[in-house]
Amino acid sequence: MGKRWRIQAHDPDRILALERSAGISPIVAQLLVSRGITEATDVGTFLEPKLTGLRDPDDLPGVERAAALIHDAVSAQRQIVVYGDYDADGMTGAAILLSCLRLLGARVRSYVPNRLEEGYGLNDEALETLASEGAQLVISVDCGIASVGEAETADRCGLELIITDHHQFGPTLPQAAAVVHPALPGTSYPFTGLCGAGVAFKLAWALCRRASDSTKVSPRMRSFLLTAIGLAAIGTVADVVPLADENRILVRHGLKSLREAPPLGVQALLDVAKLADKPTLSSEDIAFSLAPRLNAAGRLGQAQLGIELLTTDSPERARDLAEFLAELNDRRGTLERSVYLAANKQIKERFDPDRNPAFVLADTGWHAGVIGIVAGRLAEKYHRPVVMIALDKLGANPGSGSGRSACGLDLHAAFKQCDEYLVSHGGHAAAAGLRVEESRVDEFRAAFCQYAATAIAPEDRIAEVFIDAEATFSQLTKQTVEQIEQLSPFGAGNPRPVLCATGVSQAEAPRFLGSGERHLAVQLEQYGARLRAVAFGKGDWLPELAAVAGPIDVAYRPVINEFRGRRSVEVHLVDWRPTATSSDAGPS
Repeated sequence: MGKRWRIQAHDPDRILALERSAGISPIVAQLLVSRGITEATDVGTFLEPKLTGLRDPDDLPGVERAAALIHDAVSAQRQIVVYGDYDADGMTGAAILLSCLRLLGARVRSYVPNRLEEGYGLNDEALETLASEGAQLVISVDCGIASVGEAETADRCGLELIITDHHQFGPTLPQAAAVVHPALPGTSYPFTGLCGAGVAFKLAWALCRRASDSTKVSPRMRSFLLTAIGLAAIGTVADVVPLADENRILVRHGLKSLREAPPLGVQALLDVAKLADKPTLSSEDIAFSLAPRLNAAGRLGQAQLGIELLTTDSPERARDLAEFLAELNDRRGTLERSVYLAANKQIKERFDPDRNPAFVLADTGWHAGVIGIVAGRLAEKYHRPVVMIALDKLGANPGSGSGRSACGLDLHAAFKQCDEYLVSHGGHAAAAGLRVEESRVDEFRAAFCQYAATAIAPEDRIAEVFIDAEATFSQLTKQTVEQIEQLSPFGAGNPRPVLCATGVSQAEAPRFLGSGERHLAVQLEQYGARLRAVAFGKGDWLPELAAVAGPIDVAYRPVINEFRGRRSVEVHLVDWRPTATSSDAGPS
């Protein structure tokens, strides 16, 4: 299934005007204009975002009341439980609040539901157990906004409940003592893209100000908040929220904090991920090295260890936990590859990738902790929404499903339309989860695919590669690519720039990179300039790429590769197509 290449149209006059007025290089000006930044006054804010750009924490809907209630609970020495989520966003957010409350002298502990046994979010049994164990105040992190029934259970058990979340909510909000949410109905917070850890950071900041009895916090609390920004950066990148506005500030300064003053657990993670010696950290280091190790703990039912890692004050315990999480991540990778092969085979044998508007896949042999990752890989490969369901082997419990969107389909809305076939569901437009009885999977598949067929226009079923500009390899000097790096941190809402080059030849045969034949590397040459190209997760390109005798066109992301102190330019391939048939698209 080919991809359509769309090269960004440029306004030379506007680019030149920004270049001159802001005193920046032509390529940075061109990339800024393509991102909608056309005024010199906005360039500095984007390229050098300042911590002072963060809004007052009390402005975040619900924070002022939540902070007051928590402050009173700490003063009264009531038993507090921080109820987190099992992904990296939930873990980092819970770690921020747990560390903050410990700093304030609270009686506090954390709780995270087991992904495999309890599922996502607040659940009645856990709340009842916490109440029986003496908990008095429960603070949710990265969950709870749709837990109407669970909030009633908390009230019945005598628990005071404070919800902090950023997910989509239903028509009725849960009845809680306080609800903290950037998009709370009836409010107008200017930026609603904060993740769970970002919301938790704002609440922790407000608590520190109350404890300091001033908008200027004490030196000890300021030191804590600067460390907490690093944790918020991990959650922000891991949850794939837009790196704009406050998120860009949190990640830019959080990356610096993670390098200069990481918590013991993060330092241990950096050590096992072989990032400890890097002079600077990038958002990609979080996305591809730190976050997967934390997520592996949650996916395999060990999220509580992730929170312990992020909050421990023991170097030995931090090292042991980091090494264990690395082992879990290796195991997760093995499980993921196995499930991916089986799911991809199911698509090829049971569906027509060109005709089906979406895929709903189900099997009893799949591990529920990795189906979300695999759904995301398949959604990217086939450019179709994918829902994967791990069925209970004994058929005694509902299947656990995870979906990833494509073609602009709103998964949250789609699941809502199929509500009658589901036990429960929740999540975002781009990623959502569900529970479904095995006997109703076929009905759900039919309803979901019918909805997708009407919601996705035929032209939207063709994947597109958005290209910022055409650039020859000879233009990719180290200085130029370093200038491009000024636009970082890269991620959702601010992707690393994609460029393209035509008439490129393969100077050497492509080869697999790393284990498992998932990645490939190839030496490319254009007009005498040679660069190493890497295609992560695209090992299946190799046979077709190796069979091409003539030149090819490539879409790529330029990067600076650092290896043993040496910095060099290389490109990460996004797509390719034979030059001789450039009207056709390459593999997807």
